[in-house]
Amino acid sequence: MGEAAFWKTKRLDEMTDAEWEALCDGCGRCCLNKLEEEETGDIYWTNVACKLLDHVSCRCKSYPDRHDYVPDCVKLDVEEVVGQTYTWLPPTCAYRLLAQGRELYWWHPLVSGDPDTVHLAGVSIRRRVISEEDIPENALEDHIVDWPGEDPTFE
Repeated sequence: MGEAAFWKTKRLDEMTDAEWEALCDGCGRCCLNKLEEEETGDIYWTNVACKLLDHVSCRCKSYPDRHDYVPDCVKLDVEEVVGQTYTWLPPTCAYRLLAQGRELYWWHPLVSGDPDTVHLAGVSIRRRVISEEDIPENALEDHIVDWPGEDPTFE
């Protein structure tokens, strides 16, 4: 018998950096621009991606030094994830799911063993977004969409 999956045996705050990074499913949804209603805190998703997001691989083109190009890019903090203060994390996000005591979906690469299942399941941003470089900054409201914040039902 093999070793138990680390995400089933460790709390988020017990994971190594490599394990923490492996939790990212590569959907790219967290790299979409979002608008927040100041009065209510409601999050509105857009189909406008960070300029560093590769729209096919759904990965950052410059992850190690992304803050040099996008200073406000968020580095996920375990305490914030566990405290569920990142209300903008997609409902399918592994960090959010594990913080809530839930299981990862079948399509997560750690479960399926295949990094393409997140795309095959239709969860990723692949071919569904435009770059923030292609629109004026004040046009984000014209690109509000629901799908990034939805929790699809899988059989």
